Amino acid sequence: MRESDSSPNASNLAFAEDLYAAWLADPQAVSPDWRAYFESLPRAVQGGGQIGPRFAPRSIFNPPELSTPGANGHSGSNGHGAGAASIDVVAQDRLDQLVRSYRVRGHLVAQVDPLGRPRPSFPELESSFYGFGPEDMQREFSTLAIFGAPTMTLAAVIEKLSNTYCRSIGVQYMHIDDLARKNWLRDRMEGSENRLELTRDEQVRILGRLTNAVMFEEFIQKKFLGAKSFSLEGSESLIPLLDLAIERASEHGTSEIVIGMAHRGRLNVLANTLGKKPRQIFREFADVDPNLYRQGGDVKYHLGFWNVVKTSANRDMRLSLCFNPSHLEFVNPVAMGRVRAKQDARSDTNHEHSLALLIHGDAAFAGQGIIQEVLNLSQLSGYTTGGTVHVIVNNQIGFTTDPQDGRSTTYCTDVAKMLQIPIFHVNGEDPEAVAQVTRMAIDFRAEWKSDVVIDMYGYRRRGHNEGDEPAFTQPVMYDAIRRRKNVREGYLDHLLALNGVSRAEADEIAERSYAQLETELEASRQKDYVYQTVSLDPAWTQYRGGPETKVPEVETKVALETAAQLLLATTRVPDGFKINPKIERLLDLRVEMSKGEKPLDWAAGEALAYATLAVGGSPVRMTGQDCERGTFSHRHAVLHDTETGRSWMPLAHLKPDQARVEIYNSPLSEMAVLGFEYGYTLDAPSALVLWEAQFGDFNNGAQVIIDQFLVSAEDKWKRLSGLTMLLPHGFEGQGPEHSSARLERFLQMCAEDNIQVVNLTTPANLFHCLRRQALRSWRKPLVVMSPKSLLRHPKVVSNLDEFANGSFQRIIGDVAPAGADKQKKRKITRVLLCSGKIYYELEDQREKLGRHDVAILRFEQLYPLSDEHIAAALEPYGAKTPVVWVQEEPQNMGAWSHFRVRFGDSILGRPFRGETRAASASPATGSPSSHRIEQQEILDRAFAQD
Repeated sequence: MRESDSSPNASNLAFAEDLYAAWLADPQAVSPDWRAYFESLPRAVQGGGQIGPRFAPRSIFNPPELSTPGANGHSGSNGHGAGAASIDVVAQDRLDQLVRSYRVRGHLVAQVDPLGRPRPSFPELESSFYGFGPEDMQREFSTLAIFGAPTMTLAAVIEKLSNTYCRSIGVQYMHIDDLARKNWLRDRMEGSENRLELTRDEQVRILGRLTNAVMFEEFIQKKFLGAKSFSLEGSESLIPLLDLAIERASEHGTSEIVIGMAHRGRLNVLANTLGKKPRQIFREFADVDPNLYRQGGDVKYHLGFWNVVKTSANRDMRLSLCFNPSHLEFVNPVAMGRVRAKQDARSDTNHEHSLALLIHGDAAFAGQGIIQEVLNLSQLSGYTTGGTVHVIVNNQIGFTTDPQDGRSTTYCTDVAKMLQIPIFHVNGEDPEAVAQVTRMAIDFRAEWKSDVVIDMYGYRRRGHNEGDEPAFTQPVMYDAIRRRKNVREGYLDHLLALNGVSRAEADEIAERSYAQLETELEASRQKDYVYQTVSLDPAWTQYRGGPETKVPEVETKVALETAAQLLLATTRVPDGFKINPKIERLLDLRVEMSKGEKPLDWAAGEALAYATLAVGGSPVRMTGQDCERGTFSHRHAVLHDTETGRSWMPLAHLKPDQARVEIYNSPLSEMAVLGFEYGYTLDAPSALVLWEAQFGDFNNGAQVIIDQFLVSAEDKWKRLSGLTMLLPHGFEGQGPEHSSARLERFLQMCAEDNIQVVNLTTPANLFHCLRRQALRSWRKPLVVMSPKSLLRHPKVVSNLDEFANGSFQRIIGDVAPAGADKQKKRKITRVLLCSGKIYYELEDQREKLGRHDVAILRFEQLYPLSDEHIAAALEPYGAKTPVVWVQEEPQNMGAWSHFRVRFGDSILGRPFRGETRAASASPATGSPSSHRIEQQEILDRAFAQD
């Protein structure tokens, strides 16, 4: 039944009454469905089948002393008794529907807006809608379906439900299908009427937190007039909310909370929740240390911080606030990924010790698609963290956009109804109501290991920033805001009325808070002030960033016997496990590879990299769309029994003491999944963490994560990541969308050795590249232009010896053509430089033309790539030998523009030019035939005589 069908109107009630009367006269007179329903109701019909009168609203409990003709046409002696009994049944049913309406719709009239603007009324929340009148208010009803006494008067029922669902808290939970969850919420809310009985100490603590929040904002506005701070004014209850959440989570065994939030209120949270010294914030406002941030750093309201704070029970709670760009909600998957990494590191499968708490804006929660993606991750095995606590700081406005222009839903939180979770709407100017929903939310997360949403209504006292004038666009709203006292004063009035605190005591709290801020400001102005940078987590002690040239090489080879044994282990399945025959043949081939009878293909080289890392103690995690099998059906890391469907991942069962290996298919999302994996790397520096795109160009669906986090985090925030991206790339006639991983975009963002970009051509070099990524102390993102057709190319193989004795090669030198005279030194008249798949096409063309005078070099690592490495590769050839960069991408794409800008028309003294497709707005043609023509033209020009 839809929610809109849950409350009857007058016509369908009359219809049901007529059917009920007919059934009492003759059960066979109604349909089987209605008959079954009526038979399930309590029956008290007495005498010759007589029924009571059809009732009017005012006669429900006091039916007239009438007898109604029975089915046999005679008056029955017990007519009134029968009528009263039947009417009581229907009246009880009407009451039950009123109860349900409060639970389903009570939130629609709850007083959650601190500005007090009127909310619409709904007739189904009025008792008269169900035929009840004033004379019915003291009538007793069964209330077994309501937490509390077994019977209550109608007036008491309405009061209880109104208190629970229509005061400062409005709750949406009736969309939850799980009856146990729904009842758990109902009983706790109706049992307390959604009100938390606070002790005096708890009330004073809330007052203290509110005072600190209000004083901080007022101090900033006074001392740094006009400076941007993205004030929390109007929503200061966020600070006691966070304090209460930390306290309650600690009681449930949580010892670490990762917080993600945008800029609104961030400075207040840093100072009053995480314990960042205000002197540091004030120093950042003063901006007197410009040399610290030249060509780097970020604005103060994007900075992160971590600290260990003490709860009131003297428990340690580690708090981490993620660094965040201006892109509002995109930090959410990053925070969740960090929490999952922490849980995996301590094998916290119950998700008790670490918690993600995300603070959202109302306009962003409704407007940004990343929210839906993040919510969708919450219950997936590869991404769950046991529930995220979502807190919306609801300013009831987005910059200058009103809600009716920013969303098509009643609430900004309606997207969250996709999950089986409650949504608590609460008036931010009722701190005790905020305390109630905070405790409920944390308890729900602990009990059900699911997300939970708190939608805290407030307002934004100032404009979007402190220099903005909001009255230009919302004059009525801001007229109301200007007349309001702050939430601290409102709560103080409440406590004074209860005699819970004295005015003198409150003034002392405020004076102490303000004096502390003055002390911190004075400290920030000292000439000998030393700025405290945010240190890396202790887990990062042995890792570093900076230039690659300062990092020693690491050995990536493994013993031949070990490689053979582990490669064989990747083929083993439990006894009785039925493998698909085609996959069984692939595994048989891998057995031959392990014996040295066949060279290893791409899939075998990749599997061997993961296997050797895992048994060596390095965890491996891979996610992506269809990555368990692989988009191109090459990996088959997860096998499925053909009869039972049971899955088995050999890489997770190599040795009893191996490190964890996780490979998960992801949802059809790039932004949230890549953000999650990036976040995972921030707290798992020793792991090899990979994200694979279904096709390389799909990475543009995650461009914000790439631009704002992956390539720039070290420069902005001094944060390192070892995330590896596998992006299938190569022009093979599959059209504009499945050809290019947009190599040029990554190379354009390369600077200061911020990322690594590779385009590999052999399984052995892939093996050494992946092992190097995990084993080096240097932590930088690795972008791999991974192959498609090369996965099964007969030349793209490596002997087992190359894994046991080789190392990663940034540049692979020329391999002499098969027809060349090995006893005679070749005279090289041209050097072709290339990267990736086109190498094998150039090699075939050279053999076809017999052009033994042309050398072909493969740039396996495109960035960082020093002049020294390039010079060493070109050294065997004459100083004036022409060098040609050859690529299959258009001129304005691929690596050509990168090297052209770097070297111009001369590469280390040698003539330098490029052979590419013509510049194009789209990467590739959609015609396979056209593709082949264009590809051949590139090959012809590469070998054309000058």
